[in-house]
Amino acid sequence: MYTIAPGKTRGLQQLANSKGILSMCAADHRESLKKALNPRNPDSVTYQQMVDFKLDLCRAAAPYASAILLDPLYGAGQAIAAGALPGKVGLLVSMEKSGYGGEKTNRVNTLLPGWNVKKARKLGAQAVKLLIYYRPDLKEPAEKQLKLVSRLAEQCIREDMPLLVEPVSYPVEEGSDAERFARLKSKLVIETARQVTALPVDVLKAEFPADLNYEKDEGKLLALCQQLNEASRRPWVILSAGVNYELFRKQVEIACRAGASGFLAGRALWQEAQKMPRPERVKFMETTTAQRLKELTEIANERGTPWFAKVAAEGGKLPSLAEGWYQSY
Repeated sequence: MYTIAPGKTRGLQQLANSKGILSMCAADHRESLKKALNPRNPDSVTYQQMVDFKLDLCRAAAPYASAILLDPLYGAGQAIAAGALPGKVGLLVSMEKSGYGGEKTNRVNTLLPGWNVKKARKLGAQAVKLLIYYRPDLKEPAEKQLKLVSRLAEQCIREDMPLLVEPVSYPVEEGSDAERFARLKSKLVIETARQVTALPVDVLKAEFPADLNYEKDEGKLLALCQQLNEASRRPWVILSAGVNYELFRKQVEIACRAGASGFLAGRALWQEAQKMPRPERVKFMETTTAQRLKELTEIANERGTPWFAKVAAEGGKLPSLAEGWYQSY
């Protein structure tokens, strides 16, 4: 258990639904979305095409999500300006620059130039999110990535803004051998949770600790998620990582049984829409994406653990503040 400051408490309350469950839609994709919209010539995708896709998704998802994750380039400010993000829906904003530096086997992330936590707070966001590529077994890049998390965490402490961290594993010596990498996945994800949540972050956006293409025993999958829950010192949600919806629904159900506080889902909700003309895309988002969000939320509400269960805030509320608390706040 850790003590959380009032501003961070308020932010997490606004990201969650009335049950304390985080049922969030991710729409902060940038280069990957350009490639999906135009595989032959991603660079030809215009600014307005990117904005339109995100606004369409926001309008469709907002009635069914407790919060939406957007990027500052094409989504966050634009959604507010267009009235596509209702005030009752929480806003997370991504902080990292798209892609990574270094070699494919030694990946290092950087923050988006010209953007910071203070600006996110000024915009009206309830939290910020940082994606990092992470291998706990690679000492040098792991240290660099943890230093990046620590620097951003310091900004968040100054602004009293919740920080969600999304560590993503990747193959190194395993190369293109998917099965070999899958065998390592659980160890990597669980150890990553232990290391990252030792820092002053607020929510872990975790990978599912197994590859369901190679491990299908639900008892083993539940046990791995329970190990992940024990390793994480902070509330955690499961990310979709581009898997199809049916697989992700199963992951959410198992993860929530093990202690997850919900999900932050991206392409599992809407990836088919990337290849559709806009009228069809809007219809797909308003029907299929919306239905998927409702179904996942029902699962998480029934089986998930409220975010405040790992926080020194009973029922999501802080202990009473002493008289004059604001003077030193």
